[in-house]
Amino acid sequence: MSTEATSSPWNRVSAGVAEAWTAASRFAVVALLLLFIFIVFSITQPDFLTSSNIQNLLSSVSILFVISIGMTFVVLTGGIDLSVGSLLALTGLILSKLFTEAGLPIGLAVFITLVAGALIGGCVNGVLVGRVGLSFFVVTLGTLSLYRGIVNIWSGTKTTYIDSWFISDIGFRHVLGLPIPIWIMIATFVVAFVVLRWTYFGRDVYAVGGNIEAARLSGINVPRTLILVYAIAGLAAAIGGIVQAARLGASSPLVGESTPLDAAAAVLLGGTSFLGGIGGVTGSAVGVLFIGTLQNGLSIAGVSSFWQQVVTGAILIVAIAIDRIQQDPSRFRRAVEGGGHGPTSTSEPGMVDEA
Repeated sequence: MSTEATSSPWNRVSAGVAEAWTAASRFAVVALLLLFIFIVFSITQPDFLTSSNIQNLLSSVSILFVISIGMTFVVLTGGIDLSVGSLLALTGLILSKLFTEAGLPIGLAVFITLVAGALIGGCVNGVLVGRVGLSFFVVTLGTLSLYRGIVNIWSGTKTTYIDSWFISDIGFRHVLGLPIPIWIMIATFVVAFVVLRWTYFGRDVYAVGGNIEAARLSGINVPRTLILVYAIAGLAAAIGGIVQAARLGASSPLVGESTPLDAAAAVLLGGTSFLGGIGGVTGSAVGVLFIGTLQNGLSIAGVSSFWQQVVTGAILIVAIAIDRIQQDPSRFRRAVEGGGHGPTSTSEPGMVDEA
């Protein structure tokens, strides 16, 4: 490329944009977008900025919020759990069976359901990925189908109602002016934030995601760390399953089908890198609120739920694209200048680094 071409105003502008993007935090960008759409919906939709709608918005995203927090632990290690939606449905069914058929006290049924979610996540996905060494994508894609099949067989594809005041309270009771699902969101966030920021386990999670071989050589028990992060994702799915059952008053085999993609979109939008080692639960919380606010505002505006799915899918694609740009800022400059290489090019810088 000639000197004149490299010094052209367009190339200087593209280089400046790339450098600005590298310096900017994606977390801050998404937070600003959240503020923008919140203001837009507040102005254009009279029913949006009301106390009842804000509480409804937060309650409706509580399930996705909790699951996204659990998903963050997995993504930080460089993986993803596609089975969380099916596990959400399965744990809701477990709760129903323990209470309505086994006759256990509802408190004990809830506790066993939480333990079951953690054990299923850790002992199936965690062991297969961490101990056996299988691909997280293959394993969680398989368990997605496995858990969903178990749910359909066990439930007979029928909804099972849960007649319990305790479950009803979880879904709708207000404490200090806020519904319990919102308090569950807050508690989940605080615990996860403390674990990732101030515990040795949190340090291990980031180390495994940053460089798994270096983490192993430094003495970190990588298989145990991976088992625990998938157990956390399973526990989060169980919490989500309980809240879902509480809000519906029943366990349904139809819930959770879009949850993995929504959670992945929220986590990636929040700045957690798909390659691992970068991000945290604060960004994931902002990502969930962004998606929830967008969907809530579109619903009030009368936009079809099918179009909302289109928007969510587009957001996921954009989030993944942004993640790649953040990992390789020069990719953005090459794309703008029209000189980018295809993903299979041997001159791709990312490919050279991996080699």
